Amino acid sequence: MSVPGSYQAAAGPSAVPTAPPSYEETVAVNSYYPTPPAPMPGPNTGLMTGPDGKGMNPPAYYTQPVPVPNANAIAVQTVYVQQPISFYDRPVQMCCPSCNKMIVTQLSYNAGALTWLSCGSLCLLGCIAGCCFIPFCVDALQDVDHHCPNCKALLGTYKRL
Repeated sequence: MSVPGSYQAAAGPSAVPTAPPSYEETVAVNSYYPTPPAPMPGPNTGLMTGPDGKGMNPPAYYTQPVPVPNANAIAVQTVYVQQPISFYDRPVQMCCPSCNKMIVTQLSYNAGALTWLSCGSLCLLGCIAGCCFIPFCVDALQDVDHHCPNCKALLGTYKRL
């Protein structure tokens, strides 16, 4: 019993299945660069046949075809991103972005906002005779710059205030 509808096979020659395409037809091997036919043994080609009827000279070698450049090709570039490093008042072990070497930073101390505020506070308290300059001698009150010991590049700064 047949049911009318889209389940019935179409009548005509297209309903008969055909053989699938060959591998060469599917992937189109040598479709852009056809290889010439192999020479037949004989007096004009220089090939000699051995006693078993096979050629004695090695076959000619063909180079691989050059791929056709694609206009839609996408270039892939890998980018390595270094995690941000927090600088404090202690040396940090890190990879220097300038010289790409693993280093421990060198520290240098500079007068910053906390140094000047401490100096001004001591002046207001009456330390005018030179004691107000003590914060400039105390590293714990100054900003810290981190430098690479190899290339001397400034890597970061820790500001106290």
